[in-house]
Amino acid sequence: MERSSSILALFLCLLTIIPSDHAIESPQYTVALLASDFEIRLYRNSTWMSAPLQGTSFEESTKEGFHRLYQFIHGANLDSSEINMTSPIVTSIAQSSQGSFSSYWVNFYLPAKFQGAPPEPYLELNLKLDERKARCVAVRKFSGFARDDNIDEEMEALVASLDSYMSGGIVKDDTNVFAIAQYNASYHLSGRLNEVWLKVGFPGC
Repeated sequence: MERSSSILALFLCLLTIIPSDHAIESPQYTVALLASDFEIRLYRNSTWMSAPLQGTSFEESTKEGFHRLYQFIHGANLDSSEINMTSPIVTSIAQSSQGSFSSYWVNFYLPAKFQGAPPEPYLELNLKLDERKARCVAVRKFSGFARDDNIDEEMEALVASLDSYMSGGIVKDDTNVFAIAQYNASYHLSGRLNEVWLKVGFPGC
């Protein structure tokens, strides 16, 4: 119990390096569609570092994955490079057929300096380079903290909005695979910004 509390306290401290604004580097996108309760963004090609995990808890998996990524950006790589923090931290979730979350990837967007040639992480961190092609993503914003007990609800609300969009043209990808983007440090108790992302097809993507 004491060890779990120590890990949680460490994670809360680590998250304080995430700024509350968008002045730091973020993945580049254009807005392809802006609706009242969601938007569709076209993200450009980008390179991320990802921490894969297996588990049943979004919160615990995000903590563990971010801790591994934190070590990587603070010199735990073959070049001993220090890498600036970016935003958001994105946790991708693949839902099992039984309805529980079984596979996670905690993703760190590499700043422009390292997009072309990122340093190689230490092997024991079990991090994977993720080179993403341009893609369209449906996005729903929500406030407060992203938790195990509310991410399902936010995802369902996004799917409902997409299904009820009258103009059509939106093709949803697998709704069992989605992502939660977190922009704020843990000490920000108000004005928090989170997003649920779902890959979609849309004209122009």
